[in-house]
Amino acid sequence: MSVVNELINAQGESLEFGNYELGAKTKKDGFEFQGDIYKIKTFNEITKLEKNGMFVYESVPGTAVHGFKADENDVTFVVEGPENASITLELEPETEYKVHVDDVYVGKNKTNLGGKMSISVDLEEGRPVKVDVKRAFD
Repeated sequence: MSVVNELINAQGESLEFGNYELGAKTKKDGFEFQGDIYKIKTFNEITKLEKNGMFVYESVPGTAVHGFKADENDVTFVVEGPENASITLELEPETEYKVHVDDVYVGKNKTNLGGKMSISVDLEEGRPVKVDVKRAFD
């Protein structure tokens, strides 16, 4: 895996986006996928994805994301970057989710009133990390 040179593209039923190697903020707007319109802003300091004008994903510093799939109960993706990243996702407001990183359960996390959840991911160059966030029904 590596950075996404086109900034965003579809890989079957999932998205890949982000280029943490860029030195200046670069964006691409109007990318259509499964009937929705996406906008990506990315460079070495931040990667931010919006869907239909609404926040979806943000990482500080910038990252590359592969296999990104999201529905009302689950968000899964593989992320890579040169250093540890703080990742914020937009989910259902005031809802509890189970978080797995590289198939290891790291605990439950509850979204705030606006539906945002932040998680920290230990990253290092050349080592992709799988993240899975599932709604907790128990």
